[in-house]
Amino acid sequence: MLKQYREGMLSLGTLAEKLDVTVVEAIDLLAEFGIEAPIEYGDYLKGLEVLEAQPEQRH
Repeated sequence: MLKQYREGMLSLGTLAEKLDVTVVEAIDLLAEFGIEAPIEYGDYLKGLEVLEAQPEQRH
């Protein structure tokens, strides 16, 4: 699947879904295999900021 991602045949979200991990975990996995993260660090921080601003959801 990593090869398919690298070749543009899988999106990051699809890769994470197929691996049954979060997108963040998929990014970490890509980094472990030397595949560059698809987002800039500043974008990651902004997304984290937005996530932390969300009210906690209870299921």
